[in-house]
Amino acid sequence: MTRWQDIHGMLGAMDLFRNQMNSLFNEFDRSHGYGQSWEIAETSPRTNLSDTGDNLELIAELPGVNREELTVKIQGNYLEISGSRRADAPEGYTVHRAERPAATFSRSFTLPYEVDAAKVTATLKDGLLTMTLPKSEAAKPRQISIQ
Repeated sequence: MTRWQDIHGMLGAMDLFRNQMNSLFNEFDRSHGYGQSWEIAETSPRTNLSDTGDNLELIAELPGVNREELTVKIQGNYLEISGSRRADAPEGYTVHRAERPAATFSRSFTLPYEVDAAKVTATLKDGLLTMTLPKSEAAKPRQISIQ
């Protein structure tokens, strides 16, 4: 019975230590402006990045952003997406609620591979930016014949 009490006491101490460490990291996040658990800024577009073999595919949510207000730059394996969203009400209208404010944003990514910038394609449709980023020839795997 004493052994179970010792184990229970040890697990309780470990739980207390874990809670104190979580509290410490949460305080660190808030003091550096990172919000909860290193979340992205509310105005930054949420993105998905997938590897399809010869290409990387990036999909970013950009509701309310026009093509003219969007800038995409790529160099090697560095990608930057920046732009702005307006929250202008049509002329003669009165705004009663504004939950999607005007905002500027900039997101940058270090891609897992270098890409061929000359062959990148991007489309903006229904608030989604879809980019196909072909891997550079140096980044593609090659079959080596053994002699």
